[in-house]
Amino acid sequence: MSRPLLNIYCVIVYLFLLAPIAVVVLASFNSGNFLTFPPEGFSLRWYETFFRNDVFMRSIRTSLWVAAVTTVISGALGTAAAIYYVQFAGRWKETVRLAMLAPLLLPEVLTAIALLFFVYIVGIGTRTMVGMIAGHILITLPFVFINVSAALEGYDTAWDMAARSLGADRLTRFRRITLPLIKSGVIGGCLFAFIISFDTFTISFLLKGIGTSTLPIQLFDYLRTNFTPEAAAVSSLSIILTLAVVVFTEKVLGLRIHRF
Repeated sequence: MSRPLLNIYCVIVYLFLLAPIAVVVLASFNSGNFLTFPPEGFSLRWYETFFRNDVFMRSIRTSLWVAAVTTVISGALGTAAAIYYVQFAGRWKETVRLAMLAPLLLPEVLTAIALLFFVYIVGIGTRTMVGMIAGHILITLPFVFINVSAALEGYDTAWDMAARSLGADRLTRFRRITLPLIKSGVIGGCLFAFIISFDTFTISFLLKGIGTSTLPIQLFDYLRTNFTPEAAAVSSLSIILTLAVVVFTEKVLGLRIHRF
């Protein structure tokens, strides 16, 4: 394929991927009373309405908190599992890999129903958000595992042995040698975990605690009775928050890991 044709193909693919996002963002500035495209006029009224809506603001805080907790736990568990899988699993390697990727094999709704039965059996129910966070961890853990495992494939255990011969303990070897070498996989996996947790609907819908609601659930409830550009404003802010997390993690956290 010639370079001009390849460039045209790439442009078409990007337009296909970004067009829905552009439509939502443009619709959020609609001055009319209904969610239509193209917009009837330019206005920030629906952003003002959104920021005064305590229900939506509370759901955003809930989503951010759940996604942050999920990312931390999934990042730690997924990284540890990937290190064990690559360096210590031996003949159990395939078994470990299948076990870690098992949540991806089932539809999310079946996983959510199974977790719902489980939390009621153990007595958690929907009194807290423990069940929902456990569900988010379950569906995000494979993505951390895959990314960190890929980063570890090029890891030379001789570096670890050299550090051990110089007197470095296990924690120092991980912090000064292993983590900087696999940082791209850890950051990538955690980004996947955060974005998937922030946007997931089915797990949150079935396992949410009483009186709590994440942003996707609140937006779904809103659209059942309302069809105003406020929904587009909420979606646009969700996109901005996700992009902000990606940029912050890559630019700030990535640079800090280099200092280890």
